[in-house]
Parts: sequence; C-alpha cells; structure tokens
Amino acid sequence: MTTTADRAAVTSDPASARPAVIVVQQTLVPPDGTTKFVDQMVGMDNPAVVHRYFSWKRAIVTKYDVFHAHWPELTIRGATPMRRFMRRRYLDAFLLRAKLLRTPIVRHLHNVEPHEPGNAAERRALRRFDRATDVYIRLNPTTVPPTDRPVVTALHGHYRKPYSAYGVPAPEAGRIVYFGIIRPYKGVDRLGTVFSELPDEDVTLRIVGAPSEGQREMVEAHCARDPRITALLRYVSDAELVDEVGRAELVVLPYNEMHNSGAILAAMSLSRPVLAPRTPANTALAEEVGPGWILEYDGELTAEILRQGLETARAGERLAEPDLSERDWDHVGRIVEGAYRLAIARASHRR
Repeated sequence: MTTTADRAAVTSDPASARPAVIVVQQTLVPPDGTTKFVDQMVGMDNPAVVHRYFSWKRAIVTKYDVFHAHWPELTIRGATPMRRFMRRRYLDAFLLRAKLLRTPIVRHLHNVEPHEPGNAAERRALRRFDRATDVYIRLNPTTVPPTDRPVVTALHGHYRKPYSAYGVPAPEAGRIVYFGIIRPYKGVDRLGTVFSELPDEDVTLRIVGAPSEGQREMVEAHCARDPRITALLRYVSDAELVDEVGRAELVVLPYNEMHNSGAILAAMSLSRPVLAPRTPANTALAEEVGPGWILEYDGELTAEILRQGLETARAGERLAEPDLSERDWDHVGRIVEGAYRLAIARASHRR
C-alpha cells in the first residue's frame, strides 16, 4: 500500500531518468529451493527490472543501474575478525564507487535494528551506508527510516502462489505450531515453558525450524520434559512447511520483539490464525487481513493467553481466508520499480 506522499514521489521523476530496463544489483543470494524473500523479489514478473545476485566483486566491479540492499549487516559479517574487517573494507570500496559513479542505493527496511547487534565497527559501517542511501523501501507504514531520505511503502507480499503447488492439510484439533528460524529473541523457550503449564492432554506443540547457536539444546530439553512437545530442527522445504503449518489449529509466534515477520505472512498465506504480541505492525496487519486472524496479546506470553488464543482460533469467527489483496507480488513489484526510478532520478539530479 502506498501513501499519497509515496505516489507523488514515485511519479515525480523526470522521463529522462527512466531507463527502459533497470538492472538491479541485489544483496540477496540465489534461491535455494525453499521460499524466501529472494524468490519474491526476483519472481515479481516485471519485465522492466532485471535482478543480479550478490557478491562483493559484482557490487564493486560490474555495471548496473541500482544497488538494492537487504539486511546490509549480513554483507559485512563473517566467522573471523579478519573476514569481518575485510568485508567492511569491501563496503568502503563499494561506497566510494557509488559516490564516484553516482550509483543510486535503495535499502529495504526489514527490521528497525539488526536482530543480533554487531560491534562498534559494524555500527559505524552501517551508518556510512545509510548516509549514502537514496531511497528506503519499508514493509509496513509504521517503520521510521534512519535518515531523512525518501521512503516508499511496499507491503511484504504473500506466499499463496508458491504454496499453491502443495495440498494444504486440514487443521488438527489442539495442534499448536511455532515455525521459523529459532533465535533467542523469538521466545521459543518461553513458549515451551508456558505450554507445559497447560493441563490438557489433547494439545500438542510442534516446533519447526533451524536453531541458531545454543537453541537446539533448549528445544530438545523441552521435548524431553513434555512428550506433547515435538520438533523438526532444520530448514524445511516448502512442501514440509505447508504440511506442518497447514495442520496447525493455531500458529504461535511469541517474539520478544516483532516488527516485520515473514512467518506471519506465511501463516496468513495458508489461512492459519496466529497468536502474536501486540505491536504497531501487527495491529496494522490485523486490521488489514480482517478480524480473527491475528490474535494479539499484551505483556509476556502466559499459559492463560495460550489457552485463550487456542479457544479463539477454535471458535472460527473470521472470514474463510485473510484479505491479502494489497500483497500481490506483481502489485508490490510495480511499487518497488517506482522506488528504483525515484532513486535513479535523485542520482540524476546529483549529476
């Protein structure tokens, strides 16, 4: 969904700054067979945009019209201090190149701050990157950009198309599912603890996703303590995800901090209700998709909140499927193309 200001900004760039086809250097790596944001970006079926996958060599040496960054902190992280140091130098070289060639930079604001904070050197590098950014793209209208550059709102697209290749199973009574990468801030440990406080024998908790460091042992401990808790601790294929989430009566995403979430969009794409913390972004999404799909709670997750969420989901007071009409990827793709053209126009004015 674009705001009036967004539309005005996108349509104000001069015709002379509009190449017929825009070559975009993404910071995304090629698809790996599971549905990720990269699949959506390169699958928008927009003949006016050509995408290239990321390497620092391509970013620094090759020719393109726009540089599009997603999670820029990931491009400068590494397993060793030397690798992190070198990647920050690659970033400096890229920023110099962008300045000399007036290459426009677009940044997608997936989250307000990195989920795992970096060190001081990383933070300085990211500030340099933001100072060089021409246009931001945000996934929801509540995101405040880090600088005063123009911002375009392009809602996170849904996953109905890739998931439609698989049969969605019927939900199973009492089945609660968490899915997604398991990181400390996502509250999976708390979920396991409060679930075990439920006395019902006919409820189950299924935890699906690849664990980050230290999280596997935590999940396995919950499974060993409560036989109603089971887990699939790895990346899953689309077919597996559709099966695991499709059989859920309720999806629970108990993040300690939640701004944009691909998981919540995946659950909406499969028409499964979600219990999640109350945040401005989640409230906006709840109003968009219609009542009964996003069940928000305040404060820390408790067994009573979990029980009430399951009862509300079971009551089924909602439409047959959530309203995701503003999240069609071809529609989103046209908005993203407009952001590219706005960035090109700004770079043209600098020249």
